[in-house]
Amino acid sequence: MLQNDLHGIATDHGCIGFGVATAEPFAGLNEEMTERKNSGLAANLAFTYRDPSIASDVRRTYPWAQRLVALAFPYQPEAGRSVSDAGSLRIARFADGDRYAGLRKALAAVAARLSEAGHRAEILSDDSRLVDRAVAVRAGIAWSGKSAMALVPGAGPWVLLGSVATDAILDGGDAMQRSCGTCIECIPACPTGAILDDGIIDVPRCLAHVLQAPGVIPVDLREAVGDRLYGCDDCLTSCPPGRRILETAVPVPGPRIIDILGSTDRELLDRYGHFYLPGRRPRILRRNALVAAGNDRSAHLEPIVIGYAGHPDWLLRAHAAWAIGQFRTGVGLRALEQAIAEERDGRVRVEIHRAKERWTTGAGLR
Repeated sequence: MLQNDLHGIATDHGCIGFGVATAEPFAGLNEEMTERKNSGLAANLAFTYRDPSIASDVRRTYPWAQRLVALAFPYQPEAGRSVSDAGSLRIARFADGDRYAGLRKALAAVAARLSEAGHRAEILSDDSRLVDRAVAVRAGIAWSGKSAMALVPGAGPWVLLGSVATDAILDGGDAMQRSCGTCIECIPACPTGAILDDGIIDVPRCLAHVLQAPGVIPVDLREAVGDRLYGCDDCLTSCPPGRRILETAVPVPGPRIIDILGSTDRELLDRYGHFYLPGRRPRILRRNALVAAGNDRSAHLEPIVIGYAGHPDWLLRAHAAWAIGQFRTGVGLRALEQAIAEERDGRVRVEIHRAKERWTTGAGLR
């Protein structure tokens, strides 16, 4: 039987979840996403929010689709646990390497078997044309968590999702009725309070979004950035089902702040080109590292941060000014006084004045 073959292929490729969903539009999803977009809760997200009417109805893309074969691929414990120490940075575990490689192979193998059987098959994963989490829930392989993550039995939120649209008439499963129940551990664990309610996220405050969005990191979120370079796993590490699998993961040290700030564009792109970088420019990695340096305050970081006060990129000069203010040293104060005398960009001048105010409002020197 074709469906059994597909299930076996998915399992052989390491998938922890396999299910089949019908291809009808997801009732209410278009309206829900549009409302969040209009209210500002979705920030300036594009991706599936670019056109919710398409993302909530696969037949807008593939009119012939009858079923969606849903797969869930675990990336823990292989991705390891982040190690946090002075001078280092954390990267969300899904982004530390190409974690999608295994899922892509599984989806390709499922699609190939469907094609071999004479059916149409199109792969959709991390694709703006379909909300993967909605498919996984309908197919019965996941439930929707309070963190808005799809949670899979045996792996919790540590999964990557994808599906294959097909015209094959396969037996569809029932949507998973499981829920998080009374557990709210992810809500207080969020460092910025971005989880507002059951499955509702204030995206402008979510660090996973903030650290990959272009422009200035809001001042009130900078200390919450902590030692993060890219992404945030706090709602995953606090999730009891996810915590169990994480216990078997090997500790993985992150990159050093000084290495990120001291690398060339080419070196950063070679290492982190798989990240979402607006305009394919690694400036946001340096921006994030400058904020982390200001939070870290290790003495050996101050000289390179001060050097960024003269960087050609205004965005980096602005965040360097904030970071210099965090060190609260006499050397830093003199650097800010020199910077304000030479700075012509109003956005950077605001940051320098704000940093200098730390001395005039009683913060004093360290």
